[in-house]
Amino acid sequence: MKALVTGGAGFIGSHLCDLLLGEGHEVSVIDNLACGRMKNIKHLVGNIHFSFHNADIRDRGIMPLFEGIDWVFHLAGLADIVPSIEQPEDYYSTNVSGTFNILECARESSAKRFLYAASSSCYGIPDNYPTAETSPVKPEYPYALTKYMGEELVLHWRQLYKLPAVSLRLFNVYGPRSRTTGAYGAVFGVFLAQKLKGKPFTVVGDGKQTRDFTFVTDVARAFLAAAQSDVSGEVFNIGSSNHYSVNLLTELLGGRVEYIPKRPGEPDCTFADITKIRKALGWRPQVSFVDGVNEMVRHIDDWADAPLWNPENISRATESWFKYLSDDEKS
Repeated sequence: MKALVTGGAGFIGSHLCDLLLGEGHEVSVIDNLACGRMKNIKHLVGNIHFSFHNADIRDRGIMPLFEGIDWVFHLAGLADIVPSIEQPEDYYSTNVSGTFNILECARESSAKRFLYAASSSCYGIPDNYPTAETSPVKPEYPYALTKYMGEELVLHWRQLYKLPAVSLRLFNVYGPRSRTTGAYGAVFGVFLAQKLKGKPFTVVGDGKQTRDFTFVTDVARAFLAAAQSDVSGEVFNIGSSNHYSVNLLTELLGGRVEYIPKRPGEPDCTFADITKIRKALGWRPQVSFVDGVNEMVRHIDDWADAPLWNPENISRATESWFKYLSDDEKS
C-alpha cells in the first residue's frame, strides 16, 4: 500500500514508518518539524520507498501529496498540557483545523483508510477502571479537548462522507525517540534526564498513582492492524492491559527520589479496557513493562541534551497548570 503519515518524524510516527516500510509498504511523511525531528527518520532517508515533505498540516497546498495514497495515518498535532492552557489558539488551529484539512485532502483523494491518533486524555478523571470506550468524555484542558474535537471530525467524515476511518485513543505511550522537550515533559523523559545526570527523580504526589504505560512499537502495530482491517467508524483504546505505579518505575530505573506537590486535573490512575480492539482486530500488546523500561535505559544517551528538571523549575513551568486546573480557581 501507499501510506501517508502526518507527524511521521515524531516519536510514534517514526516508529510507525519503520513498521510500514518493514511490511513492504511505501511511506510518505508530512511533518513541519515543530515537534518531530529529522534525527528520528535519518535512517530512512535514501530508502526508495520513503519520502519526506516538510509541510504544515494546515496548509491546503499539501493536497497533491495525497494523490494515489491508500492509507492516511494522522498523527501530527500539538501535545502537552501547559502549553495548551497558555496557547489555546495554536492547539485549536493545529489539532482541530489541521485535522479538518487532512480529512478533506483524504476525502478528495479517495483514500481507502483513515487512521487517527486520539488521546485517552479525553476521559479526564475517569469514573471507572479499566476505562472503556463508552466512558464519559470529560477533557480537563485544551490539549485533551482539541484532540477529542479532532476525533469527532474524523467520525463525522466517516458518517457523512463514508470515509473509512478509525480512531485510536492512546494511553501513556513511551519508548525510544520520545520527545525530550516541552514545558514539562512526560515522566520517562524527565526521569531519564535526571538519571543520566545523577539527580533525584522528581515524583509527583506520593508516587502511588498508576499509568497504563504502553510501548511505542505496540502502538505502531495497533495502527497497522486498524489499517489492514475493514472496520470503520469505531474508536479503540490502545493500552498495555495493565497499569504501573510511578514508584515502581523509579525502582526499576534505580535512583534517589524527591517528591513534589500533586497536580490538579490529573487522574490517580489511567488504565485502558482493551477488550474491544482485542475482539475486533485481534491486537494485543507484546512488550512487557520491565522489557520496555530496560529498552529505554539502553537508549538513555538520547536524553543527554534534554532539559534537567528540578522542583524549582518544574514549579515555574507548571504555574498555569495549578492556576487554571485547581478546584479553587475553577470555582
